[in-house]
Amino acid sequence: MTGTEALRAARDHLLELREDYAGALATFAFPDVGSNFNFAHDWFDDIAARVDGPALVIVEEDGRRGSFTFTELAARSDQVAALLRDQGIGRGDSVVVMLGNQVELWETMLAVMKLGAVIMPTTAAAGPAELIDRLDRGDAKAVVCNPADAPKFAVVPGDYVRIAVGEVEGWVRFATAYDIHDAVIEHPGNASTDRLLLYFTSGTTSRPKLVEHTHISYPVGHLSTMYWLGLLPGDVHLNVSSPGWAKHAWSNFFAPWLAEATIFVYNYARFDAPALLDQIRSEGVTSFCAPPTVWRMLINADLSGGAGVLREAIGAGEPLNPEVIAQVQKHWGLTIRDGFGQTETTASVANSPGQPVKSGSMGRPLPGVPVVLVDPLEGTLVEGPGEGELCIDLSARPLSLMTGYQGDPQRNAEAMAGGFYHTGDVAERDSDGYITYIGRTDDVFKASDYKISPFELESVLIEHPAVAEAAVVPAPDPVRLAVPKAYVALVDGYEPTAETARSIFAYAREHLAPYLRVRRLEFAELPKTMSGKIRRVELRTREAEESAERAPGEFRDDDFPELKAR
Repeated sequence: MTGTEALRAARDHLLELREDYAGALATFAFPDVGSNFNFAHDWFDDIAARVDGPALVIVEEDGRRGSFTFTELAARSDQVAALLRDQGIGRGDSVVVMLGNQVELWETMLAVMKLGAVIMPTTAAAGPAELIDRLDRGDAKAVVCNPADAPKFAVVPGDYVRIAVGEVEGWVRFATAYDIHDAVIEHPGNASTDRLLLYFTSGTTSRPKLVEHTHISYPVGHLSTMYWLGLLPGDVHLNVSSPGWAKHAWSNFFAPWLAEATIFVYNYARFDAPALLDQIRSEGVTSFCAPPTVWRMLINADLSGGAGVLREAIGAGEPLNPEVIAQVQKHWGLTIRDGFGQTETTASVANSPGQPVKSGSMGRPLPGVPVVLVDPLEGTLVEGPGEGELCIDLSARPLSLMTGYQGDPQRNAEAMAGGFYHTGDVAERDSDGYITYIGRTDDVFKASDYKISPFELESVLIEHPAVAEAAVVPAPDPVRLAVPKAYVALVDGYEPTAETARSIFAYAREHLAPYLRVRRLEFAELPKTMSGKIRRVELRTREAEESAERAPGEFRDDDFPELKAR
């Protein structure tokens, strides 16, 4: 059996057990695809030879629409690979791919794979300082970007090939690839375990880590992600995420194409909920994955027009609050299914199709992924119901786990200590095996000897109509040692006044247990990573450096004695 046949057999097995979680958990194993597997040659080009359907559809805000079949993308990626080859790029060379949701992004990723080279996906939000660090640590041999981003590289040293999708003086024109006719790109003979992807994490707590994945860890490992998303051949899958981050590769590349589904992209400059809903209906989108921020904005739009032929609704990035799930269920009759994974892994825990969803839970371990809970103090397994750090058992190391952190042996040793891969996330498991996210190990804190999960408090706060975003961190207190303090970003139209603070405090008192109540509140713009995740570490540091005295612009629950009488 060839690697392609082995992968298809494993894929088909999961499709057959799509709604049989117990059966899939008991019988699925990641396939052995051989020693020289290459996703672009051995999987994508094989689909292109058999399937005459759209692989990628991109609709622009102004109505322009581009549709590209598997066959077309296979041929176009050969042309781009020939261009890269002519520029000296070959097996093992790293290529920075800094493009938006445009066809050239998919063509370039396939092309780099076909050469056995290494993809370094990079967000267009990266500035010169980040690029200097990335090209140095990733030893980049080439850069592919749009003209708008080319000036950033003027201060980035190095003898690397510069390719622009457009006209930039001194840069190679990407479009010259299309002048290469009858391009033939042979299989590079890469090892399945050779590195394929280098991802920089978003750096929510420290310097971004450089995550290394191979020709099988993501390309084959995302069978677990395909299973979570519930994708089927011929589906039209819409995922809202930005290129340059791992989730884009999860749901806008590997998982849909493993299922032989169509990737659908709607490009917009500013989020427009009604316009997005129109696209979901008119384009026949069958599965839709979006972060909680998008789902929250959607439920404030008019959902009465229905969801078209949408079958799967998925939330990703951060846990969803119950109100969002309830509203989508009410209007569309669909239950949003949450899931969990990291840049270092594929989807690891999720609510899979056809299974009961418990409010607040992100689901159960996915087939093929040995997820366990580990006592953070003892380093031992937590058996049955209980709380611990979410880990992956390395004695049954899944194919979907990264090779490690490149060039960082200390972090790598810490992440793999004690025979487990440590996610750094704390979770609780119930008697049915459902896992509920609590928070990052470095975010959870104690107040009056009670353990506080910031996420639990934030989930309540964002249900207040004035709160757009919230981040809860410990603030020093002479009596309780620490108390929960919320940094809050307001919805447009609300002012950072005492009355607004009083209303939020009142709502929190009504919906939280006394020991969980927010005691302090400050209106502020929340610090974020380039990927949009809140950097709580900055807020924690700010609080640790402050005394117990009131910060300027801070409100405290003691300011509103009338609330205590309620």
